[in-house]
Amino acid sequence: MESIPHGENVVIPIDSNQDSDSAWGGDTESETTSMTSSITKYRFENGRRYHAYKDGEYWGPNDEKQSEQLDINHHIYLLLYDGKLFHAPIGPNPQSSSAHPHFSDFADQFPSASVIGTDLSPTQPSWVPPNCKFEIDDAMADWTFPKDHFDFIHIRGLYGSIRDWPALYDQIMNHLKPGAWFEQVEYSVHWRADDGSIPEGHPFQRWSEVFVESGERMGKTFQIVHYQKQHLINAGFQNIVEVQDKMPVGPWSSDPKMKDIGRWHLLECEQGIEGWAMALLTRVMGWSIEEVQVFLAQIRNGLRDRNVHAYTSCSMVYGQKPFGEVKKPVQVPVGQQPVPAAPAPAPAEATPAQPKATAPETRSS
Repeated sequence: MESIPHGENVVIPIDSNQDSDSAWGGDTESETTSMTSSITKYRFENGRRYHAYKDGEYWGPNDEKQSEQLDINHHIYLLLYDGKLFHAPIGPNPQSSSAHPHFSDFADQFPSASVIGTDLSPTQPSWVPPNCKFEIDDAMADWTFPKDHFDFIHIRGLYGSIRDWPALYDQIMNHLKPGAWFEQVEYSVHWRADDGSIPEGHPFQRWSEVFVESGERMGKTFQIVHYQKQHLINAGFQNIVEVQDKMPVGPWSSDPKMKDIGRWHLLECEQGIEGWAMALLTRVMGWSIEEVQVFLAQIRNGLRDRNVHAYTSCSMVYGQKPFGEVKKPVQVPVGQQPVPAAPAPAPAEATPAQPKATAPETRSS
C-alpha cells in the first residue's frame, strides 16, 4: 500500500496581484446554468427541497441549486485530476461498474461497460448513454446486485451520510469481482490556511466545529476523509493508494492550475453553503433559520476576503479486492485518531520558498 502526499504537503503559492480577478466579486447566480430536474417526490423545508425516499437519511437538498453545486464540484475534480474520472488501474474494457452520480461520463468513456448509478434522489440527466442506467437506492440497505459482480465501484462525497462505514466497505468488497477495484473521493469540512490568514475565532473555524458536531450527533461522521484509507485496510483491500490534495478557496494562488481551481471552488462554496448548512443546523443543531442566515452571511464575508488564503483538503483512495480469500488484518480502530492539525504558519521574519503545487499523479494499467 502507498500514500502519495503530492498535494497535501506542499504550500500553494499566493498571487500578490489578485485585485483584477473577477472571481472575487459579481453575482454568482449569473455564472451558473439551471438544470432541468426530473424529481417528482420531495419535501420542502426552509425554502429548500429534499429527497422523500428514506426521508432525512441525507442532509443535503436535491433542488436545482444544489445540483448545480454538484456539477461545479465535478468540474473541480476534473481540473484537479487533469480530466481523469478515476485513478484506479481498472484496465481498458471493464464490463460492469457502479459509479458516482456523474456515471454517464464513465459510460461514455467505457462503452464496453454496463454502468449503474445510484442515489436517494432521481436527479439523473434526461439523457444518458445506452450502456448505463440509474437506480434510486440506499447504499446502506442490503445490496441486491450479484456477489462478485463489479469490475469497479466508485463513490464520492458520502461524508455525513453513512452510519456504519465498515458495513458499507464489506458490501463493496462482497460485490466486487476478485481482483477488481474500488475508489473513493472525499473532502474535508475544515477550511485551513498555511500562512495563518485564518485567525483564531474566524467564522471558518466555527463552520468546521458545527459540521463535526452535527455529524457526531447524527452518528454519521463528516471526517471520513481522514479515515477512509484505514477503513480500506481494515476491510481487507490490497494495493491501496491514497492521493491527497488541496483545493484553494478563491483565485489567490499564483499557480495557474490552482488559481483556476480556486475560482471554481469559490463559486461552489458560494453556491453550496446554504444547502450544506440549512438542514444540519436547523434539524440537528437546533438553530433558528435566522441564526443560520446570520452565520451564512459571516461565512460569505470570509469567502470574499482576499486576505484569507483558505483551502479545502481532499483525499482519493483506491484499493483492490484480493484474487483469493479476503483476509482482514488485525482491526485498527477508526475514528479515534486525532484529525491532522493545520500546519503552523511560518514565523513573520522567515520567508521560506513556496514550492509550486504539482499536478496530481495518476496511475494506469
